[in-house]
Amino acid sequence: MRTLVLNAGYEPLAVVSFKRALVLVMNHKATVIERVEDDPVWATGGPYDRPAVIILSRYVRVPMSRRVPVTRRGVLRRDNHRCGYCGKAASTIDHVLPRSRGGADSWENLVACCLRCNNVKSDRTPQEMHWELRFTPRQPNGNSWTVRGTERSEPCWEPYLALAA
Repeated sequence: MRTLVLNAGYEPLAVVSFKRALVLVMNHKATVIERVEDDPVWATGGPYDRPAVIILSRYVRVPMSRRVPVTRRGVLRRDNHRCGYCGKAASTIDHVLPRSRGGADSWENLVACCLRCNNVKSDRTPQEMHWELRFTPRQPNGNSWTVRGTERSEPCWEPYLALAA
């Protein structure tokens, strides 16, 4: 079981194990906001609520320069698993400006691509193919990209992740 940790200003900070969250609550460093019903944690002192979402008692400063690393899975997730050229289901990624021509592995140069478009485009640019991208590729932003673990969120986390978006 995982627990969403919110900063004192209700912004998502991290996803931790329920054991770590329970230690924070027991040390009065956090408060339980959402709990898992009908599944308490039993201890010698009695049952404790199993935390699903906790909020820290003190505000923690977070550096604003959190960069999102470029990954294949991240590009597919950003583009909603849809091809940047035709809009069909995508399973690969494509360099808009091919690497052989100096194209970088960056958020602005990578798009999700279906296998057919990737093979047809080959080592050419979209302009040479007379193709247009359906959108301008950008680096994703938002807490769901910078806080690890929120891509597989629990249903009770949704209101707190939506506040940060």
